[in-house]
Amino acid sequence: MPRDGNAGGGGQPGWVLKCKGWETDPNAYIYFTIQEQNWGPTCDAIGHPEWKADPAYTTARARQPHIFDIFKQIEEWLADKTKFEAVDILRKFEVPCGPVLSMKEIAYDPALRASGTVVEVDEEERGKYLTVGSPIKFSSFTPKITGAPLLGEHTDQVLTELGYGAAQIAKLHQEKVV
Repeated sequence: MPRDGNAGGGGQPGWVLKCKGWETDPNAYIYFTIQEQNWGPTCDAIGHPEWKADPAYTTARARQPHIFDIFKQIEEWLADKTKFEAVDILRKFEVPCGPVLSMKEIAYDPALRASGTVVEVDEEERGKYLTVGSPIKFSSFTPKITGAPLLGEHTDQVLTELGYGAAQIAKLHQEKVV
């Protein structure tokens, strides 16, 4: 069996596809997933409504031998669309897809900031920096995202909890063990 990556058909075949501008923009891509329950709208969205009735495409099993050709056709449809234009069109058809974002796009995305997915942390020694927020959201609990501990910041506390005394800890520091 050849290696198929994400397009292997286990679960939902998906692939990263080039969009308009990929030649000069290393982030001009979307991730596109083909799901059984919305194969028909996917065909309509990409301009191949004839695939809905074609026995070579009507089921996931029938499509599997053609999956790379299907993704090639989708990529041709994407050729004149930016990743954001493509996603806007495909969402109207409920096609699961998303833009591949650069680190800068992730950092400054207003929706990711508003949802707390990306947060700014103010750390005394390092200053302000961006980090990942909590992926878990609760209606009555908002986690406080703080900076990660500095190297060695909690060493004495951990050693104390492990049963080391103050003199032992001081000796470890003096001998540069910790």
